[in-house]
Amino acid sequence: MKANCWTGRNTVEVLDVPDPRILNARDAIVRVTSTAICGSDLHLVDGYIPTVKKGDVLGHEFMGEVVEVGPGVSNLRAGDRVVVPFPIACGNCFACERGLYSVCENSNPNAGLAEKLMGHSPAGIFGYSHMLGGFAGGQAEYARVPFADVGPIKIEDDLPDESVLFLSDILPTGFMGAEMCDIKPGQTVAVWGAGPVGQFAVASAFLLGADRVICIDRYDYRLEYARRAGAQTLHYEEVDVLDALRDMTGGQGPDACIDAVGMEAHHPTPAMYAYDRAKQATRMETERPYALREAIMACRNGGVVSVIGVYGGLLDKFPMGSLMNRSLTLRTGQCHVQRYLRPLLDRIRGGEIDPSFVISHRLPLSEAPRGFELFKNKQDRCNKVVLTP
Repeated sequence: MKANCWTGRNTVEVLDVPDPRILNARDAIVRVTSTAICGSDLHLVDGYIPTVKKGDVLGHEFMGEVVEVGPGVSNLRAGDRVVVPFPIACGNCFACERGLYSVCENSNPNAGLAEKLMGHSPAGIFGYSHMLGGFAGGQAEYARVPFADVGPIKIEDDLPDESVLFLSDILPTGFMGAEMCDIKPGQTVAVWGAGPVGQFAVASAFLLGADRVICIDRYDYRLEYARRAGAQTLHYEEVDVLDALRDMTGGQGPDACIDAVGMEAHHPTPAMYAYDRAKQATRMETERPYALREAIMACRNGGVVSVIGVYGGLLDKFPMGSLMNRSLTLRTGQCHVQRYLRPLLDRIRGGEIDPSFVISHRLPLSEAPRGFELFKNKQDRCNKVVLTP
């Protein structure tokens, strides 16, 4: 089969790879009908996530048709149309029983690698390094889905792929980012990052009752997406974000701040950017945490900082004094996607949100390298790329 593979730093290629097969009684094989390029994939391509190997199949946002199931899968059968969550979860461990699917204790066969960096291992993730399981991803014609009796959700109506594909990751991630803010009526939420996850965080904050949402980015076309959702926007290369947020909130600061950027943030001050960029390039730290630092400093006393942007390891100059002395609550996590599948599918069916609004480019799988170039370099106003095998 054809699959999009990591072939070296800043390089992906569509290659011929072996077809997946059932390896475990709880496996399913899915013929992929739609898959997407995620901002998290760029961290892999840029070389900031360790233990990626040449030839690894990328992609963790995908859906398709079940073509085969193992004998332990009774809830799916060949022909079922499914969306596959990006975290792989067993459904039976301490974490899964508490709805913490992205830290499943049984789905990462390489947990020891993750423990060396993180202390404990999160769940296995499709197409996201050997440290997180070494599972082949979904930017391919077919994919093996472990624990298929727990993860995939059946789409039993005529909703198009583009309306439900993002249940696999970015819609639940944005929603969880807003949910972790404990939003109350009348509150103001600030979102760093107007990419697709940030756009879903903006939309979700309004769905959960925020009175005002302020979105921060430097790309006008992405800020336009946020404005269409009802947000006010700040272009961080044109204003001092901390001063602007204080002015917009009567000096108090936002009630909650969402970091939807993660490890490869940009900063308009050359000296600030150069400091972290140099340390990241020499692997003295793995993150450029400008957005996170700013979110902490901006949040009102006693507020919530919600982190859904991906971080991989270690960062420098973390403002712990601000976090501790001002009674801030920090909430984080890879999204527990399985927890949100049914509620968000119901919201899509009910017309509360149509996630397809984030798509800017549709390409065949054979053009995946071009899709990565468009997405990484923000060419042609690229917002989100969907690939069709």
